[in-house]
Amino acid sequence: MSEIGGQMPNERGSSPDASAMKWEQASFSRLLHPLIWAAAIAISLVLLACNVFLGDLNQDEGWYLYAARLVSQGKLPYLDFATTQGPVMPFVYALAQPIVDRWGVTGGRLFTALLGFICSLSAIWLASRLAPVGKKRGAALIAFCLVALNVHQSYFCAVVKTYSLAALFIMLGFVALSFMEGRRGSLAVFLSGILLALAGGTRTSAGVVLPLVFVCLLINKRPKQWFWFGLGGGLTCCIIFVPFMLRAPAALRFALFDYHAGRDVGGLAKILAYKAGFVSRVVQAYFVAIGIWLTAVLYILVNRRKQTEAIPDAVRSSAGSSGFLRKFASIEVYMWLGVLGVTMVHFCAPFPYDDYQVLIFPLFAVAVGGILAKLAGDPRTELLIVLSVFLLCVASAFSSPINQKWFVDERDRIWWPLKDKTPLMKLGETAECLRKLTKPGDMLLTQDPYLAIESGLSLPPGLEMGPFSCFPGWTRERAAECHVLNGDMMNELLTTCNAPVAAFSGYGFAIQCPSITRLPEEEQALLWRTLEGNYELFRQVEKFGQADTTLRIYRRR
Repeated sequence: MSEIGGQMPNERGSSPDASAMKWEQASFSRLLHPLIWAAAIAISLVLLACNVFLGDLNQDEGWYLYAARLVSQGKLPYLDFATTQGPVMPFVYALAQPIVDRWGVTGGRLFTALLGFICSLSAIWLASRLAPVGKKRGAALIAFCLVALNVHQSYFCAVVKTYSLAALFIMLGFVALSFMEGRRGSLAVFLSGILLALAGGTRTSAGVVLPLVFVCLLINKRPKQWFWFGLGGGLTCCIIFVPFMLRAPAALRFALFDYHAGRDVGGLAKILAYKAGFVSRVVQAYFVAIGIWLTAVLYILVNRRKQTEAIPDAVRSSAGSSGFLRKFASIEVYMWLGVLGVTMVHFCAPFPYDDYQVLIFPLFAVAVGGILAKLAGDPRTELLIVLSVFLLCVASAFSSPINQKWFVDERDRIWWPLKDKTPLMKLGETAECLRKLTKPGDMLLTQDPYLAIESGLSLPPGLEMGPFSCFPGWTRERAAECHVLNGDMMNELLTTCNAPVAAFSGYGFAIQCPSITRLPEEEQALLWRTLEGNYELFRQVEKFGQADTTLRIYRRR
């Protein structure tokens, strides 16, 4: 037989060219996935490194690390010093104290970045656990890209805050929950309860996830699971909080509730403006993930009938049992409720910041990755989706405004002046100046605790929370009970403190808590006069620390 218009078909009805093309596509797919993985991991590590060494300073870094130092010295939160979160973080970070003693704030950032990177890896684990067979690789890669290639997420998982640790506990808690249908399901949910309770003990807003999951298990009539989950979470909460409830109830209530509820933004119009600003900034920070999620939801709604028929069939055929389908569907619901619950807690805060969402975003990214993986009907489509997500994440990371802050100062008319020193370098040089004016073991009078961390000096009692230590409207008894200062106590401290050196930036004497409003000008002036009556100005450091304010260094007269 002769060929007519082409090559002879093979026995299966396809031409040799078609078979070769399919083989080449399969080879290309096998090659491209590892390349995307390698590139994503490399870029994520570069972003973390840049944020660790070049990222702007944050005031919270100092007092979180100082709390950990106090714990490493045998002191306890609520009993010996003030904090505004649960007690878990200072105990965990006390383990990193040798690193902080050696490298200061940089050491604390390295430890935080390690926790953040492990959290990104746990997103891979959770996504691959929940995705159907044949979709695991794509779901895991999408989740990792959304989490690790987001510069906003990377920055706030590199600077010393509660987010990396809380997010890690949440993610590992859901990973443990994904094993609840296995042979050791009781142990898995018990461990999940422990981990989610630890998340709540790290950051208060994360505490909403534990009861939400418990209620879901209860509603789904899983007596074995909800009992062991509740037992693990309940015992852990008792261990974390009950000792402090018994010994320092007022200080604990202040840290977990009163401080956060006492913020005042001044009227309904401002409240609504801050809520709108929160939503706007969150969408900006996570534009790629939220855009992909909205697109996927719209696609599912438009093709509702097709999707409701296709997705369960795909899951059922890949799992081979209704157990997997039940597990997949329920944990997916728990995840979305967790994301929604934490987001609503943040939204209801009097003054919500966009970075609050950092602790729950990895869970959102895993859920989005699962949706996209299910929508991919064949390997070629899955590869296209994965590649598209990767490229979008890289483009977003490249265009992030945070990157510019690594190298560029504030704009000067038409010019963009480059930074001559990184924030950490300037902090280190300032700390070296302080060490020359003091001796080991001396006290530093400051509301910028990262100076105490970097220089190895100690803070006067009551100033452990830095700029958030002054509560002018409180009585002396209440301030002492919560280990903070009222107006009179602050004035007395400035008069009687025997610290050889004082250092105050633009945050000094500026904030009145718990409302987080400006301290009246006359009260600020009084505190400055008291300080300068006992200390003389030695040096000024321009564009120092968070918000690039002027730092004034004083020596005692």
